[in-house]
Amino acid sequence: MIIRTLTLAVSLTLTGTAMAQERQALVGGTLLDGNGGPPIRNSVILVEDDRITAVGNQDSLIVPEGYEIISTEGMTVLPGLWEMHAHLMLTGHADYDHWHPTYADRMEDEIMPASAVQLLLAGVTTARDLGAPLDISLSIRDRINSGELPGPRLFVSGPFIQHRTRPGAEHYRWGIEGEREARARVNELADAGVDVIKLIDQDEMTLAEARAVVDQAHQRGLTVVAHSHRPNEILRGLEIGVDNFEHTGLTTAPAYPDHVIDALVARTARGRISGGPLFWTPTIEGLWNYERTRDNPERLDNTCWHRGLQPDTIADIAASLEHVDQLEYMQLTPLRRPTLQRKFEQLREAGVVMLVGTDSGIPTKFHCQSTWNEIDVWTRELDVPVMDVIRSATYWPSVLMGVQDQWGRIQEGQYADIIAVDGDLLTYPSLLQNVDFVMKGGVVYVEDGNVNEERLPESLRMD
Repeated sequence: MIIRTLTLAVSLTLTGTAMAQERQALVGGTLLDGNGGPPIRNSVILVEDDRITAVGNQDSLIVPEGYEIISTEGMTVLPGLWEMHAHLMLTGHADYDHWHPTYADRMEDEIMPASAVQLLLAGVTTARDLGAPLDISLSIRDRINSGELPGPRLFVSGPFIQHRTRPGAEHYRWGIEGEREARARVNELADAGVDVIKLIDQDEMTLAEARAVVDQAHQRGLTVVAHSHRPNEILRGLEIGVDNFEHTGLTTAPAYPDHVIDALVARTARGRISGGPLFWTPTIEGLWNYERTRDNPERLDNTCWHRGLQPDTIADIAASLEHVDQLEYMQLTPLRRPTLQRKFEQLREAGVVMLVGTDSGIPTKFHCQSTWNEIDVWTRELDVPVMDVIRSATYWPSVLMGVQDQWGRIQEGQYADIIAVDGDLLTYPSLLQNVDFVMKGGVVYVEDGNVNEERLPESLRMD
């Protein structure tokens, strides 16, 4: 499908100076607006500068003069995707002990900008970066917000909080000892300007320590994300009021124990009384598809993950993945894989609100591929309705992060974060592996399936 662009008029004269005012109309496609209702056929979306000003169809909404018309005929149009569990400081390298010290001085200028642009060009217009050095996380977020760097809108946690960290990881993991230090660490992160608190190993803390982390975060207006690898980690998280659990566990147990599911149901039954839905980001695709990647690693040769990285970095990552079958990180995965479907079903049956997130950046998971891979598994293999998955990657993340009045849907007043694929996405969700159109804040980064390289700094362009 070719997107045809006709420039009608794009400039105004203000106070005697000619200034470009972006007015764009996306016309013709089938719109999935994120609200979960019926698709809008022959849609029209009017965009002025970075905001959506009107939404309708070709029968109800006439494109005014002065708009650049972008045809979306034959396409499915939807809000930009959210990636709810990304690690911008990682880019798929298999050896953390080598990666962290070797690339510490490249994080801010190479690694994290490369991760950000790869996510954006894959249709991810918002991401949560859960675990990275504090100053660098804030710098990358703020440079994206200022327009200096292309990338998704970021919610950052900085270092995550745990009971005891391991040597050499202090730059992105903060250990706490005692209730006073727990509150002090949360305040330090909040004062610095993080958007979310990440908590792990809460079952290894005292109840007072773990509760202090969550209570202080909530007092500072911050959402708390927590690991859910062990039954007691989940139970402790429920007891202290965690907002959003991550992952599906590190063990080979065939299912969550009944008493854990009973506790989850008790929490979801309270709903708004407990502050709203209980959210869960299962991050299962990397586990689900590991054996396929091991046996046929061809997807690792896709050069999309090279964007923004130096040649020596690319070579180092590729070398680390030469023998995927030998990765210590993945040795237990074939035993965990058969447990995933039942655990996923248990969570849905318990009433948690599922969010699309992937652990993007961990070994073999590249930012340019990970989000659509997760969506593919949910829809094609776990039989989740496509519309539900789209909502898990657009609307529901915006609710959790408290920005549903700003973005996450395509409607009047929201930021113009819009993507489109050529074809019927509700029938063929795998179309998201090649997003044909990406607009963030009214700026078009991908058009006709091609990256607008001139929108990117030279260091992030592909030859």
